[in-house]
Amino acid sequence: MNGVFPVYNMTFKIGSKGLTSAEADMVSVKDMESFSIAMENGTENWTPLDGSGWARSLMTAKKMTISLKGKRCIGDAGNDYVAAAAYKDAADCATKVIVDFPDGATLAFDCVLDVKTIGGDSTNITPLEFDMIANGRPVYTPAAEKA
Repeated sequence: MNGVFPVYNMTFKIGSKGLTSAEADMVSVKDMESFSIAMENGTENWTPLDGSGWARSLMTAKKMTISLKGKRCIGDAGNDYVAAAAYKDAADCATKVIVDFPDGATLAFDCVLDVKTIGGDSTNITPLEFDMIANGRPVYTPAAEKA
């Protein structure tokens, strides 16, 4: 696959058994409508005497958060797992995530689920909005080269 691709071709799978989730336990979260991947970077800056007044910098920290927004879908394993995390804390909010990109690349990481919204108006479909905050370094695997 070359060029651009529709966002709906991406899949977000979450471990339905927390950090002990095996590949068979990875499930999609149904009825998500939008997502964003945010990176926060930490840099350390210094101005050495031998730099003639020019500062130097080094990236010393990274943080990644994937935010998903959609609808609450009772009965879907992934949606139910995330919604239940709203009432949990500590290690009970930790799980695994795999993001599959349309070109074949993947992003895998342990995360902390931070459920933001799980309720709404009486005449609307209940929203489900949450963040998957990377706990440690994600593993990005590029797509295989096409011959």
